[in-house]
Amino acid sequence: MAFLRGLFVISLLLGCARSRFVVEKSSITVIAPRDLVSKHDGSIANFGVPDYGGSMVGSVLYANKGSFGCNPFDGDKPFKSKTHLPTILVLDRGECYFALKVWNGQQAGAAAVLVADNIDEPLITMDSPEDSSNADGYIDKIGIPSALIEQSFGEALKAALKKGDDVVLKLDWSESLPHPDERVEYELWTNSNDECGIRCDEQMDFVKNFKGHAQILEKGGYTQFTPHYITWYCPRAFILSSQCKSQCINNGRYCAPDPEQDFGEGYQGKDVLFENLRQLCVHRVANESNRSWVWWDFVTDFHIRCSMKQKRYSKECAEDVMKSLDLPVDKIKKCMGNPEADEENEILKVEQERQVGRGSRGDVTILPTLVINNVQYRGKLERNAVLKAVCAGFKETTEPRICLSGDLETNECLDQNGGCWQDSKSNITACKDTFRGRVCECPSVNGVQYKGDGYTSCQDIDECKEGLACRCDGCMCKDTWGGYDCKCKGIYVRDQDTCIERNASKFGWFHYFLGSSFCCECRYCWLRFLQIQAQVLYGFRDYGYYVTVHATRQPTQQSSRPPRNRTSTTRK
Repeated sequence: MAFLRGLFVISLLLGCARSRFVVEKSSITVIAPRDLVSKHDGSIANFGVPDYGGSMVGSVLYANKGSFGCNPFDGDKPFKSKTHLPTILVLDRGECYFALKVWNGQQAGAAAVLVADNIDEPLITMDSPEDSSNADGYIDKIGIPSALIEQSFGEALKAALKKGDDVVLKLDWSESLPHPDERVEYELWTNSNDECGIRCDEQMDFVKNFKGHAQILEKGGYTQFTPHYITWYCPRAFILSSQCKSQCINNGRYCAPDPEQDFGEGYQGKDVLFENLRQLCVHRVANESNRSWVWWDFVTDFHIRCSMKQKRYSKECAEDVMKSLDLPVDKIKKCMGNPEADEENEILKVEQERQVGRGSRGDVTILPTLVINNVQYRGKLERNAVLKAVCAGFKETTEPRICLSGDLETNECLDQNGGCWQDSKSNITACKDTFRGRVCECPSVNGVQYKGDGYTSCQDIDECKEGLACRCDGCMCKDTWGGYDCKCKGIYVRDQDTCIERNASKFGWFHYFLGSSFCCECRYCWLRFLQIQAQVLYGFRDYGYYVTVHATRQPTQQSSRPPRNRTSTTRK
C-alpha cells in the first residue's frame, strides 16, 4: 500500500501540476456583543452532520478546563444549554484528532463545536482519522456540525468571553451548496473493493441504505447521478516492476491498491480495476436504456453475492448478477474494452481526468467522496444526512415530495424551542421545522403578522394604534393579542369592519333589525328582506312564490299580495 501511495504522489506531481484542494466553508456571523459583530468563514468538517440548507443561532462557551477537548468533560453534559439558545462550544486545536474533540463536545451537551486554529494559516478541512482503530467507536456517532475557525477569530471570541460578554453566533450553511434550479446533479466517488477497512464499510453501508431514496429521485427526473471510481497510473520508470504489473492494467496506465497489500497472494489491484470498470459500464449501458438507477441494484447485489470475504469476487459472479437484473452482458463487455491492451481505455481515461478539480470543486483524493452540484459534500456519509444535503441543492419551493417526508423531519423545535422566541402563555412560537433545518420566523396569528427577529422578540401589531382597522367616527377599537376588537357607539351599527349610522341606507330601520350581516347591495339580503316582509306584512308562512318572483328587483311600496288559492307555483 505504501508503494502505491508513493506512486499516487508521483502521479499528482507529474500529471496534475494544476491540481488543487478546495476547502468547503460555512458562514459564521457574530450577533452579540455589538462591538464584535462581524462575519467569518469556517471550514466544514468531513465528519458529523453539517446542517446543509439551514442555520443555527447559539450562545458560545469556551472550555477553560480541558480546552483541547481530548478527554471526556467532567459532569453530566456540562455544556448543555440552560437557556433557549443551544450551546456552540469553542475548543483549541492540537494534541488529538479533530473528530475526538467534536465527539467529546457532543457528549458534553454541545450543539456544535468550533475548533480554533493555533497557528495563523488559511483554513483547512478537518478530516476523520483514516487508520485509527480507536476512532471506530465514535466517528459514526458524531451527529453535530463542526468547523475550524481562524486563529484570530478564535482569540477574539475567547477574549470576549473572558470579559464576561454574552457571545451569540449564527452558523449558516444555506449557501454552502449551490441551488440554482429544479434538478440536482451529484456524484459518488467509490470503489468496488470491500476489504479496505472503515472507508469501504462506510461507503457500502451508505449505498445499501441510500439506494431507495436515490432511485426515487432518479426515476422522477429530480436528480442526475453519476458514479465514479478513483484510479492512479504507474510512472513509466516502474511499469515493469512486479508491483505495477499486479496492480495496474493497460500497461500501467490505470492502477488500484492491492486489497490485501501483499502483492501476490489473493486478490490484486487489477482485479479491483476490472470490477470498477465493469460497474462504470453497468451505469453507462443502463443509462442508454433509461434505467440508470439499476446501478444501485447491481452494486448492492454484487456486494452481497460476490464479496471478497466469501472468495466470490469474480467476473463470473458479476455476470450472474447482471443477468438477474436483465442487464445486457455482451454490451457491458464491449464497453469495458480490452484491459490487457497497451492502449488508452476510454472509460478509465475520463475517470482520471475528472479526478482533477475544476471550477468550485477540488481534487478527489479520498474515498468515498460525494459531490453535489459540483461542491464536495462534507460530513457523515449517512442516508438522511446526505438526503438533506441533496434536497438543499434544489431551488427553493421546487423540492420533490421525498424532501418533505418523515425521514427529514428535524424536530429541532422540540429541544429548547429551537432557540427561537416563544410565548408560553399563548402557546405561540417562532420556531418552524423544515427539511432545511428549523427556522425562526415571527408567526402570523389570526391573519396578523408579528414583527421581530424571531430569535429574541416577536411583537403583536397594534392595529388600533397603527390605524390599520376599525377607522370611523363611531368606532371604538380595542387591541387584543393577535388581533383587535371593533365596537360601535351611539347611533352607529356594525357593518363588516366599520360602523355606519342606522339611517345611512334606504332601509335603515331594517338594517338595524338585521344587524351587522346586512348589506343593501347583497342579493342574499334582498331575499332575506323580502321573506321577512312577506311574513310581517301579509301574515302567511308560505312566501316562496313571492320571494322567487320578486328576488331580482327592488321592492316597491305597491307590491301586491299573491292569491291565496293559487293552483301552480314555481317553488320546487
